[in-house]
Amino acid sequence: MKEATILVRARVDSRKARKAEKIFARLGLKMSDAINIFISQVDLRGDLPFAVTTKPERLMSDEEQGKIWNEALGEY
Repeated sequence: MKEATILVRARVDSRKARKAEKIFARLGLKMSDAINIFISQVDLRGDLPFAVTTKPERLMSDEEQGKIWNEALGEY
């Protein structure tokens, strides 16, 4: 038996929504698919699937990423 569904409505910035839809399309997803994935992850984890903080970690430079990649997988 198929699970019952509900309609979820939210106000979002139109520019951000258009950008997100383009990204989702490249992944073969619709906006509703992405929202369902997010909600499923929240359900599985019992928490957000990413950290929400006022002090985000510093992003690695290309060189740092390359060094870690080479240490983990070897030179290519």
